[in-house]
Amino acid sequence: MHIRRLSSTTLALLAFILAAAFLTTVAFAAALVIEARTEKVIAGKFAESEIDWVGVRADGLQLILTGTAPNEAARFRAVNMVGSLIDSARVRDNLDVTPASAVKAPDFSVQMLRTEDGIQLIGLMPASPGEGVMTKPALADAAALITPGVELKNFLETANYPAPSTWGPALDFGLAALGRLERSKISVGATLVEVTAISDSETEKRALETELRGLAPAGVRVLLDISAPRPVITPFTLRFVADADGKRFDSCSADTERARSQILAAGTQAGVTDTTVCTIGLGTPTPRWAEAVTLGIRAVAELGSATITFSDADVTLLADNTVTQSAFDKVVGELETSLPDAFSLTSTLEKEASVASGPAEFTATLSEDGKVELRGRLTDAMQRQAVDAFARAAFEGADVLTATRVDETLPEGWPVRVLAGLEALAEVEYGSLLVRADTVEVSGVTGSMETRRKITQILSGKLGQGQTFTVKVRYDEALDPIASLPTPEECAANVNAVIAKTKITFTPASAELTTDARPVLDALAAILTTCPPMQMEIGGHTDSQGSEDGNKSLSQARAEAVLLALQGRRVDTSGMTAVGHGEAVPIADNETEEGRDANRRIEFVLLGPPPVAETGGAGGEARLEGLTVVVPPGDQTTVTPTADDTGAVVTPAAGTPPDFSGDTSPSVAPTEKTIRPLPRPEGLKAEDSE
Repeated sequence: MHIRRLSSTTLALLAFILAAAFLTTVAFAAALVIEARTEKVIAGKFAESEIDWVGVRADGLQLILTGTAPNEAARFRAVNMVGSLIDSARVRDNLDVTPASAVKAPDFSVQMLRTEDGIQLIGLMPASPGEGVMTKPALADAAALITPGVELKNFLETANYPAPSTWGPALDFGLAALGRLERSKISVGATLVEVTAISDSETEKRALETELRGLAPAGVRVLLDISAPRPVITPFTLRFVADADGKRFDSCSADTERARSQILAAGTQAGVTDTTVCTIGLGTPTPRWAEAVTLGIRAVAELGSATITFSDADVTLLADNTVTQSAFDKVVGELETSLPDAFSLTSTLEKEASVASGPAEFTATLSEDGKVELRGRLTDAMQRQAVDAFARAAFEGADVLTATRVDETLPEGWPVRVLAGLEALAEVEYGSLLVRADTVEVSGVTGSMETRRKITQILSGKLGQGQTFTVKVRYDEALDPIASLPTPEECAANVNAVIAKTKITFTPASAELTTDARPVLDALAAILTTCPPMQMEIGGHTDSQGSEDGNKSLSQARAEAVLLALQGRRVDTSGMTAVGHGEAVPIADNETEEGRDANRRIEFVLLGPPPVAETGGAGGEARLEGLTVVVPPGDQTTVTPTADDTGAVVTPAAGTPPDFSGDTSPSVAPTEKTIRPLPRPEGLKAEDSE
């Protein structure tokens, strides 16, 4: 009985356990079904709303949301969506939010417009651009000084974002260009400055382009689009010559680019080998100018020894006496038939060489030192007075000697020939004029490639159709005020030659230049005043002794002292920058006295100029070898360059102490100051850095 009762109890217990397990299994299965259904419903709702960044996981009655929302608003939307489907108390928000990225700084740019009405500034600038960079008020003030008395239109805005590192140099360059270009639009960006302007002449255009390329800052591309208006050419002149010296253009004018190309191509085909300046201008007598000129060039080439002159619609063909009559008649006949109707041809075949005809002769000489001598014969006393007065006006400032005599038998038109010849002679640097009964001859040397064209234009216009004249003018590049300018590299080499054998001295532990430094800075000023605009850094350097901040400040002050000394000597320092590097750029070992001597220095570093032409890009920084000034003990600034066997200036290797044993020449302190150098930092002692 006991066994039976125990078995019943056991069976009951087992039944209870089995029932509990069954119910638990059923409940668990039901929970799984509910969780899966909940996940499916919520996930489907997210899919309908195109929210693909949320992960859904059910844990019992709780629904867990995971993932990274693009922003706080998206996270809030997702949570609310789930709360609208199930009890919000069951929702566990484990969502992250993408960190907000820093707002990108805007692209700063300033557009400067300058016209006859004044200056207009438009654009966006940094509110706090940093030390040494122009602020909005400073830019407006500087621009207003360019056109005093004219109201400045300021539409500049600011944004509180940091300025790019090249913003300051780009803005300075844009303002400098604005001051040089009276009709211009300058667009300044951090890495690109575009200059669009109009000049008064082709010569001015070339000069402005050269100057602006020299001022372009490193790291900034510069695009130049400077145009020169087409000049009005009166008379519209072209002269083509074939003689013993070869074939050439004494003067060349065209009305379009296409016409110029056509004319030059005809000249090349005829045998012209020299570079020809053909001016595009207004005033052509007919659109068929190039066609007529091409026919004339071919005629001269066929004759072999002749000259053809186009002066507006008047055409004069002069053949040398070596040309046969039959050849002359053939060429002239074909030319008369082929020329457009607007042109009138006068042709002459010389029967004998041009010689002086008795006493009918007038000469004028313009010497290299500016003296003018007038000799020969004039028609009467009134003409002599007129010629003398004309010469003094044409050769302004020249010492004019008039030694002429009166001859009433001179040919008709003699006064016109003399005055036209003097006007032509005034175009050369030095030369001579010969006026005879049958010709006017101008000879000389010039520094402009336009001179021969101008002389031809003067003589053809004054003398008239059918008159003979000769132009023997030679271009000398040394006299060209633009071509003769030394390049920045040449200027740097000249500076090297001076500072390689001299030294600049400072008062110990200060930025004050000693009076012994005057000769070297005088010499440097004499060189730099003849140089084209260029970017140059005057860098100050110290050794590693003393505090880093103190060394940097002292080097800055010394560099500024050198800059001020040059400025006081009327050197254009607009392209020069004083930079204190302190101890950051050693060229020798600071552990030795010799190395420290070498590291205490002032360096002149040429920045640019940038490449020319279409891109106008900024030139890279180029450290000029040997262009180094070093401060030895006692603060005597000395120079490190040496010369190799070729005579080139080279820089000693790092760690090699400079040798100044033979250097006894002094340097200079500024006699005038417009900016006070930075004071020596507080606490800086003489032993900190010399």
